[in-house]
Amino acid sequence: MDNYEILKKCEKNLEKQFAILDEIAYYNQKKVLDAFRKNNVEARHFAGTTGYGYGDIGRETLGKLFSDVFRCEKALVSPLITCGTQALSMTLFGLLRPNDLMLSITGGVYDTMYENILGVEGKDIGSLKDFGVKYQEIPLVNNDIDYETVKTKLKELQPKLVFMQRSRGYSSRSAFSVKKIGELIKLVREYSPNSLCMVDNCYGEFTEKQEVTEYDADIMVGSLIKNAGGGLAPTGAYVAGKAKYVEMVEQRFTCPSLGSETGSYEMGYRMFYQGLFMAPHTTIQAIKGAYLVGEVMKLRGYKITPNSDERTYDIIKSVTFNTEEELIKFVQLIQKNSPVDSNALPLPWDMPGYKDQVIMAAGTFVGGASIELSCDSPIRAPYIAYFQGGLTYEHIKCLCNDLLDNY
Repeated sequence: MDNYEILKKCEKNLEKQFAILDEIAYYNQKKVLDAFRKNNVEARHFAGTTGYGYGDIGRETLGKLFSDVFRCEKALVSPLITCGTQALSMTLFGLLRPNDLMLSITGGVYDTMYENILGVEGKDIGSLKDFGVKYQEIPLVNNDIDYETVKTKLKELQPKLVFMQRSRGYSSRSAFSVKKIGELIKLVREYSPNSLCMVDNCYGEFTEKQEVTEYDADIMVGSLIKNAGGGLAPTGAYVAGKAKYVEMVEQRFTCPSLGSETGSYEMGYRMFYQGLFMAPHTTIQAIKGAYLVGEVMKLRGYKITPNSDERTYDIIKSVTFNTEEELIKFVQLIQKNSPVDSNALPLPWDMPGYKDQVIMAAGTFVGGASIELSCDSPIRAPYIAYFQGGLTYEHIKCLCNDLLDNY
């Protein structure tokens, strides 16, 4: 059987999942379109500003769009937030005060947060720990929430902020659904009613019909070079949720008293508006491609997460390899199939913010954009590649042809 016939068979196996994804894409596209019409988006909103940026209607309307799409009270959206990690840091520093406790109930956080933001390693770099903020986490059990420990710790500790991460980071679990995060928020409200509920929503936007802000999350954070930017936003991130908490974060976005009233961007906002409009479609293209990659690698005998018969709640597909060499080969094949820098050869390196060496394939139009075809992995056992992105399903299908030839 040639590669084309193998891929057709793989797609046949995925018909049920693809039908569900098409329905989600339509639902979310209509939701975004309705938000654009409600806010009377016009060409004038795309224009940039300079200096202080007072009265920047493009910036202000973009925030209103995101709050309507995410069905929450307020959203801070800006190209001046450099990445999702900065947005997370800015939010935590905006909400937490000395002697406050932050409790993660979905296991460990992303590697980049431990040392630099939380200060778990104890470096004097202005981390939350340096400012007297305490951190604890509740490990997962069999890649799922340890509900009994969560209840006990919430009741005992009464943390100022409860942190939940939808995507897997560099772990072997699947992403958590919006519904599951909603159940956790209900648990927090019952056992620690004064705690703030914060959700790291990176990689999760538009993978379902609802977002966690519709399940009473106080605040959520995401990056614009992932799902919400639709492959067009060149930089930026968002913070969305209940107005009083977003406003607290705005004081860290610029400084106390200025909040989001300033912040110009001379380049203009068209790519951010257009990216949001494209996001429901682009996200589903990436998820379909991840399913196909998973089906191909499963066919070749490798473990994938989530499995092809399971729903996925982010854009990531994990593939577990037997050796470091197999992992590196997979990442290098992804780079080879990238539209940009396809001639580059990714190698493990000491990436800032990570304990282990990391290998990363990212031949992208926007530097490091995870919604574009990309893959990264820490070089440690188990050797898991975290595949994500792809602006078009057909592009990922081309990659799958190469994977069949090499595995």
